Amino acid sequence: MPNVISPDGSIRQDNWVVVPRPAEGESLDIPADHPALIPADLWLAGYEHFTGRKDIGVWFDSHDEPEILEGHVNELPVIAVNFPKFSDGRGYSIGRLLRERFGYKNELRAIGDVLLDQLQFMKRCGFDAYVLRADKDITKAQKCLNFFSQGYQAATDTDIPLFRRRAS
Repeated sequence: MPNVISPDGSIRQDNWVVVPRPAEGESLDIPADHPALIPADLWLAGYEHFTGRKDIGVWFDSHDEPEILEGHVNELPVIAVNFPKFSDGRGYSIGRLLRERFGYKNELRAIGDVLLDQLQFMKRCGFDAYVLRADKDITKAQKCLNFFSQGYQAATDTDIPLFRRRAS
């Protein structure tokens, strides 16, 4: 199992298993011995079965719309957003929407093609856990999460832009 990076840069063992979307005609294969992240639309389709379970979270692909979980987001212990390739920025928008519009309070995790130089930007969009691509050096994560001392724009980590913070 991969490791997961926390917002402070600490590294911990990741017990969550990302369950892939089943092929046409197949059923969802949820492991019994580990907590699982399942596709968000399948969680919603099986809401009566999955609600209240702290061992089931969801994942969004970059083309998914977080609005499908409106009103249900804080029932989930973990929401992961898949970044299929480093140049696909739609996951940043999903993260901000989940935090700012839908008020998600629990762990928001970046998975997929996650690179070190993206970590601080993901953090500013509301992500607080990161699973790096397997070929990246996880020991450099803490430095990358805090590379810039200040952000100019307002974001999920501060709602006041730098010019207003300096004026006060």
